Amino acid sequence: MLRLAVATNAETLGRIREPLRERGIEAEHVPTRERAQPLDEPLVDEAFDVGFVYPPRIMEGGVGDALLGVPWVNDREAILRSRNKAGALARLGKAGLDTPASVYVSNPVDESELRAAFERFDPPVVVKPNSTTRGVGIAKAHDLDSFLGVCDYLSLVHDYRAADDRSFLVQEYLPDARDYRAMVVDGEFVGAVERRLPEAEREAGRWKHNVHRGAVAEGVDLPPDLRTLAEDAADALDIDWLGVDILATDDRAVVNETNARPTVDEVTKYEADFYDRLADLIRRTAH
Repeated sequence: MLRLAVATNAETLGRIREPLRERGIEAEHVPTRERAQPLDEPLVDEAFDVGFVYPPRIMEGGVGDALLGVPWVNDREAILRSRNKAGALARLGKAGLDTPASVYVSNPVDESELRAAFERFDPPVVVKPNSTTRGVGIAKAHDLDSFLGVCDYLSLVHDYRAADDRSFLVQEYLPDARDYRAMVVDGEFVGAVERRLPEAEREAGRWKHNVHRGAVAEGVDLPPDLRTLAEDAADALDIDWLGVDILATDDRAVVNETNARPTVDEVTKYEADFYDRLADLIRRTAH
């Protein structure tokens, strides 16, 4: 039985454990954070053959990676390519894929530069920290004063000397866009969900579609052109296990973000061969 190290003990591990076991892969949690680890001792008692996704904290991940000594389905470089939102969008744009109009801001910058960035768009604009997840810190600004106020708060955070990412994105806002998360395994589309806010939440003025912020993810039959867009995004980023966030309006579809540590949903929301493809990818990585 192939042993798979999973660094995050969350929904994904609970869902993949049994289907992978049926395919000869034993998925087990390996903690890399919130512990005191002697560096001259093994991280775990039993050896693993392969890792799933590089641990979420880069520093702790470096220790865990060194002590485990396994190849990862998504290694450190894959995680960093995806987590750097601006870098990922730049790569996707160079590959000819449509992305939201965006300006990358690296603090500190003068107010004149912020004003110029805002004036490139028809408001409102979306202000998005460059490397956070789950919708954390994303704001929508309808006017210049509100925009500069959001930027002020980000500057306060970035003034902290230990902040390792002092950048953010200013992006166009696409009203009424449908929000999809497509999954790609080893270059092939394997399923998608549409993320929607409940009607009451929309009426209350909410607009973020992150599941961790209350949205509901429903399995959908993604159109062929959007399937291809997701596969092209994974190919451009050279990431084998990837969630691709697509915003689709009546006249365009853009890759909004990618996630190299995507949460696995219920199996009913994926293609019938989802776990076969995932198991094949894990075996190939191990060897």
